[in-house]
This record gives sequence, structure tokens and C-alpha cells, in this order.
Amino acid sequence: MTTLIDLENVTRYYGEGEAQVRALDGVSLKIEAGEFIAIIGQSGSGKSTLMNVLGCLDTPTGGTYRVRGVDVASLDPDGLAGLRRDTFGFVFQRYNLLANASAEENVEIPAIYAGVSSAERKARANELLAKLGIGDRSSHRPSEMSGGQQQRVAVARALMNDAEVILADEPTGALDSASSEELLKLLEELHAAGRTIILITHEQNVAARARRIIEIKDGRIISDTGGEEVKAEISPHRKAGVAPTLALQASEAVKTAFRSLRANLFRTALTLLGVVIGVSAVVAMLAIGEGSQKQVLASIETMGSNLLFVRPGAPGTRMRGDAIATLTMEDATALAELDNVIAAVPMRDGRETLRFNEVDYQTSISGVTADWPLAQNWKLQYGAFFTDDDQVRRASVVVLGQTVATNLFSDPSSAVGQYVFL
Repeated sequence: MTTLIDLENVTRYYGEGEAQVRALDGVSLKIEAGEFIAIIGQSGSGKSTLMNVLGCLDTPTGGTYRVRGVDVASLDPDGLAGLRRDTFGFVFQRYNLLANASAEENVEIPAIYAGVSSAERKARANELLAKLGIGDRSSHRPSEMSGGQQQRVAVARALMNDAEVILADEPTGALDSASSEELLKLLEELHAAGRTIILITHEQNVAARARRIIEIKDGRIISDTGGEEVKAEISPHRKAGVAPTLALQASEAVKTAFRSLRANLFRTALTLLGVVIGVSAVVAMLAIGEGSQKQVLASIETMGSNLLFVRPGAPGTRMRGDAIATLTMEDATALAELDNVIAAVPMRDGRETLRFNEVDYQTSISGVTADWPLAQNWKLQYGAFFTDDDQVRRASVVVLGQTVATNLFSDPSSAVGQYVFL
């Protein structure tokens, strides 16, 4: 029959160079199904690292580790998780129970990963809790139970997937003497029922309850009483189940999330408020930024990003020879005939004082042609821009800007048809 657990020259190193720590240094060990083993050693001896390697919670640096003939190093992460889920059950010193979940819900967790249906999980969880003497505590949370009761919940959780091997890491470390005795008797009962028990401890009296004692020091096995071992009758191992479907995973994730949210409504409300404020602030900043961008683009558009100003030359300079000193209307006509030119508008600037009745206002004025609104993309609020006919007739027409109209007239709309003096 294939050995259940087989380690050959297993090493586990941490760090590199001079800082390298050899947690396991050439460990070779065989464990048969149905054994009750205690691995004993002082703190820092490597016993917890050995337990992590045995339970597939850690991978060795070197050597070979086989579980029922399967080389653990050959498994991918999913295969390793499946082996750990179906073969090993863990009991830790600190219980590691979910504070917001009931005893029943804590026990169910391994079966969720195994793809077991909700009804099946609940039935088995309650069955295990009843067998361990805490069936009446199934709806209680960890804070409502004693240390011994919490440890029994942890044992029930380890048995949920019918684990073949129970790995107990200092399970009595946080218990009083009475609760410790109850737990050790429970482990003995599980061993008598055919389970393989691996107990990690540093207490000699606890290790004495096992049938085989392995002592480890500085990462090496220094003694092993395995020759006198009498194994219990092995019970058939039931496969825990299959990998959970995506729908089951999503359903359980949602249930767990809502359970966590309900556990502390005030904290949940504050968290949601913080999220809302954060998102609102980001949205507001983006909106302000986009609005500012549009405003700047609109300003640039009114200024004319596609406008080209042609000037006759720098002011105050003297032209040489036959150089042209000014631009003429014919130049504007010639420019307008060029490809891709929408309009060419001759313009002359200056500063003058405008008067209406007794109100004077000094401003800049521009002499332009009828194509000016087209070139500048201007829209009139009141009245109409002068036309080519007005230009030919030299009509007395002026178009006032908003600032000028506001300063000369109390109501800018009343400026239409009025005469201003220039």
C-alpha cells in the first residue's frame, strides 16, 4: 500500500547569503495512514515550517514531498489547493474563525470551496457540531463561545471535507487545562475512528498522548519513535466534492459580503458615505475641468484660431528702394482669391472718442468691410451689420461693441437707429 506522506531530504530556506535561515535542513519522514504523531520541538526548531510543508501551505526549497505517491512539486496552484482541500484539515492555536459568522457558517467554509450545495453543507455542519458536543451553539458567533467551544468549532471545520489528515498546530496553547484535556481526548477519538493525526507542540505531556513522537531541532529530526507505532483501523476517505461552479462562487461571495456589511451597519454607512463623497468630488472636478476647457476653446474660437493678420511692416521703420509701405484694397482682393481663403478683410485701427448726447466714451475703432462678421465669426445681438451697398454709398453706419453700447446707452437695444458722433 502506498505511503500516505513521504518526505525525502526536504529543505526549506528563507533569505539568501549570510542572512539565509535553514528552517528545514534535510528532513526525511514517512507517515502511514492512521498514525497519531506528535512533532515536538522548541520555538524556532522548524516544527511549524514542517507542518506548513506537510499541509501544502508552503513548498519546500529542495527534496521531494509525496502525498499518496503524488509529487507535490508537480501540481499547479489549483491542483495543490485541491489536494490541500480534500486531504488535510487544520486546527490552529488561534482558531482563525470568522468573527461575523456563526459556528455553523464557520464550519461550512471548507465545503464552499469544495462545491458542496448549501443544504448539504448545513446538514453536515450541524452533524459535526452535534458530534463534538456543541450542537446547541451552531447559531452563536465566536465572541459568544468559550475558548474550548471555539476550538471544537475549528475541529469541526477541519473535518467538514472529511479530511484524511488532521494537522493540529499547538491546539492547546490558548486553552485552560480542562479544555486542553477535552481537546486531546477528541483528537484521540478521531484517531480511533481512523484519522491520521499530526500534532505540533512543544509540551512533553501533550506529545505523550500520541503513539509516535518525532523531535525536531534546528530544522533536523533528532529522534523518532516510529518503530513502536500501532496504527488505528483506517476509515474509508470520502472525496469532499468537485470544484465549485462560477454561479456557486458568485452566490457565496455575495452572501459573505452582505453578512459582513450587516455586521456593522454604522461602519458600512460611513464607508459608503466616504465612497459617495470621493466619487462626487472626482465627478465635480472632471465636470469643472471639462467646462473650463470648453470655455477656453470657445474663447479661442471667437478670437479666430484660423485667422491670419497681414501687416505692411513694423511701425516706425523706413522702407528701402521700391519696398511697399502699405497695403491696398487690391491686395485684399488678391488674398481673397487664394485657395482655402474664406474671406480677406482690409482693416484700419485707431482710438477715438464716441459721443451720444452728453456721454463720451473713448475706445478703439476698426474700419472694416462687410465680410468682417464672416471672418471673425461674430453674431449681432441687435440690428444688422453694414452691407457692401452701405460701403459703396459710404453710409454713416457704425456697429458698437457690447461694452461701448452699454456705456453710451442705458439700454443697448435702444442704440439701433441712433446717431453717435465720432
